[in-house]
Amino acid sequence: MPLFPFRRALLAAALLSCTLPTATLAAAPATPQATPQATPQAADWAPTKLVRIVVPIVGSTNDVLARLVAPELQRVLGQTVIVENKGGAGGNIGTAEVARSAPDGHTLLVGFNGPIAINPTLYSKLPYDPIKDLSPITLAVTSPQFLAVNANVPVKTVADLVALSKTKNMAYASVSTGSASHLTMEMLKSAAKIDIAHVPYKGAGPAVVDLVGGQVDAAFMVPGNVQQFAKEGRVHLIASTGEKRFASTPNVPTMIESGYPGFVALSWIGFFAPGGTPQPIIDRYNRELVAILKQPEIRAKLEQMEFDVVASSPRQFADWIQTEIPRWGKVIKDTGAKAD
Repeated sequence: MPLFPFRRALLAAALLSCTLPTATLAAAPATPQATPQATPQAADWAPTKLVRIVVPIVGSTNDVLARLVAPELQRVLGQTVIVENKGGAGGNIGTAEVARSAPDGHTLLVGFNGPIAINPTLYSKLPYDPIKDLSPITLAVTSPQFLAVNANVPVKTVADLVALSKTKNMAYASVSTGSASHLTMEMLKSAAKIDIAHVPYKGAGPAVVDLVGGQVDAAFMVPGNVQQFAKEGRVHLIASTGEKRFASTPNVPTMIESGYPGFVALSWIGFFAPGGTPQPIIDRYNRELVAILKQPEIRAKLEQMEFDVVASSPRQFADWIQTEIPRWGKVIKDTGAKAD
């Protein structure tokens, strides 16, 4: 989930006909600056009422990140900061709510691949434009995913899973239609020429509950969603989607090692404000969020969940989004994935 301080996480997911093309992060055009007469300097701006952080999915590491950041943001801003979960429609509902909100610094979005980079291609119509209607603040974290299977599914490798899927009906969970967990499995289905039924959920929480309970057989999930269940033996981790193995799970091979060259698929999470938010407000939030993400305790908690802390500038994040939309769009077109 590299370049400037991004380490390996900003390498693009790279499959040709059925995976994500590799790309690097280039400098984005300079963001227009508000005139000093029209708006205060970033150091002077502060919210004047409660600040909402909208998470457009139920549960998941997006929610964990928001709730780690909220109390620290409240402390430095001097205003109450609350987290609201607005799940549904692959993240579109909560994202649209933020896009329609006043660009006054009192509503933020915790955005991720799905509603920002994937849904513009996956859905024929969106109630927002992720480029025009949202203002990037910072790309917070990125992470590869685990391919996890229910403990009762008799497979130990990706090859085993592929073989089993050809002899019985199987189902996989995703955190939502259009999420990285959805499209990454579609990439595998296309590459391996198999058919596993898609069961989309409204968030990682219910998806993982059903994975652990055996209602579905498998799922691609970021580590923070499945690590504890793997330690308890309730799910098995059979592969990861990074370029190299996780240090915490050295016995779990990558998809590349499992016979799928170039299979690298990343999830990411970042902060946004409504489109048209004045630059001094964006700059203030960027400065505070970057400082919070780099706090030793916050960074340690995120790294325990196998996240790479990025904490980018607004311009770097804007450029990242501009590369992500066509990148995931190619996967959608190559795999034939649809909004169920």
